[in-house]
Amino acid sequence: MLRTTFNSLYRINNGVRYMSTSTTNDKVVGFIGLGNMGGHQAMNLLKKGHKLVVYDISKDNVQKLTEKGATSAPTPADVAKQADIIVTMLPASAHVRSVYLGEKGILSTVKKGALLLDSSTIDPQTARDVANDALKAGAIMLDCPVSGGTGGAEAGTLTFMVGGAETDFERAKPYLQAMGKNIVHCGDVGTGQVAKVCNNLVLGISMIAVSEAMNLGVKLGMDPKKLSGIFNTSSARCWSSELYNPCPGVLESAPASRGYTGGFGSALMNKDLGLAVDSAKSIGEPLPLGNNAHQIYTMMVTKGLGGKDFSAVYEFLQKNK
Repeated sequence: MLRTTFNSLYRINNGVRYMSTSTTNDKVVGFIGLGNMGGHQAMNLLKKGHKLVVYDISKDNVQKLTEKGATSAPTPADVAKQADIIVTMLPASAHVRSVYLGEKGILSTVKKGALLLDSSTIDPQTARDVANDALKAGAIMLDCPVSGGTGGAEAGTLTFMVGGAETDFERAKPYLQAMGKNIVHCGDVGTGQVAKVCNNLVLGISMIAVSEAMNLGVKLGMDPKKLSGIFNTSSARCWSSELYNPCPGVLESAPASRGYTGGFGSALMNKDLGLAVDSAKSIGEPLPLGNNAHQIYTMMVTKGLGGKDFSAVYEFLQKNK
């Protein structure tokens, strides 16, 4: 029923929304959420010549952008008053609801026809609910979660998984291409989040698998670099081993070699695995490995490791029997 509502509203609005002949750089872009990921994304929009107005609860994060040419706004509502396009990158579903639906939220002042691009990783139903409210306010919201980590955010090589109507996706592409390399249309609103939840489900499980195997091999006397090299030229090859190995010293560029700092936090992985577990429960789908992975990351968070990169599961397994 919800999908029908979206599609019918898109058809009603399409045909009159895209008559402007102005270029994307003529539009004011708002950006809300300037953390480890969002700060880099916003910077890349600036580098591509977009006019940018920003908001974040951290004044330091805002200052980094204003020093490079962005303007700031005191609330999300004030961003929405000025912006034709708004990108949000927020920690969780509750933050998305607050920023969009709150008293001083985006939808309280959003421009008619504005395009809202949420890069947060949240549950698919929240994405659909907020997008439906955006439609009622006369705006279009797409769910655009990302993959690629802080390195991809800084380099502008992120993958965007986008849920929404095809015409709205095409309208959003120039802005997403300023921040990413692979822009994938997944389907209707909410499917971007479905893709992201499933991707991080695999990522969380594979990181635990690589960490278990590396931990076992090291404790049995194997040199970790040689073991990793064997993995990466054999059937154990995967992203978690080849590009993000969790064993310190194997890859100098990986968070494991800098004290598990500067990456994707274990608390965030725990949140994403929780989204997968909850989504599976909502349709009665078993998730045996996902549930176990979620339990492991929950234990890590309770032991104070939530701020460390999620590859710190290797360290956790080494120290906890």
